[in-house]
Amino acid sequence: MTGDEAYRWLIDASAASDCDAFDIHVAASILALALSEEEAGVFSGFGDGSGLSQTELRGLAGRMFPAIVEELVKLSQGAGPQVDDEEQSVRDILLMYATGANDLEKTFAAMIARRCKAPHHLWQDLGLRHRGELSQLMDRHFSRLSARNREDMKWKKFLYRMVCGSAGFTLCTAPVCTDCDDFDTCFGDETGEARLARIANSEENASQPG
Repeated sequence: MTGDEAYRWLIDASAASDCDAFDIHVAASILALALSEEEAGVFSGFGDGSGLSQTELRGLAGRMFPAIVEELVKLSQGAGPQVDDEEQSVRDILLMYATGANDLEKTFAAMIARRCKAPHHLWQDLGLRHRGELSQLMDRHFSRLSARNREDMKWKKFLYRMVCGSAGFTLCTAPVCTDCDDFDTCFGDETGEARLARIANSEENASQPG
């Protein structure tokens, strides 16, 4: 199943859900990218890519994708994600500043923390269309954290900076960000192609006759 096919499958399965359409889109984007990466061998399993255990995935599917609960759970069979100290710290920071600390925000925190380990911009590694969707996600579910990122630092950089700060360490030697040689690394442009779109384009090009 391609990333685009997985996304459409998930969205179709959400027809009977009463969850917010944007939340469904975010969850479907993350899960679709995790499914496509599992198929490509990037991650060892669906749970490894999504950051969710079978129990967590069943809960999310029941709320958002009720038509395919068992199918999704079967896809996540095997060992659940192994969460190291760094990933747990990102989860903890997200939950500490969550808007409501409800079950959905716990699930999103787990998914975001896992996807922080991937190498691209966070919005890309969540399967989103552009950075604005990540900003909307953070404003909606982690509003107090979003308020702290008032200088609009790149989200991966900001989250790990928060983790280090909570542990009493600092990533930065400059007294203020504008004096730092790495300013562009932390605050620079976050444009680029959405990863689900990139995968779809690659598959379309591969199917064209040579």
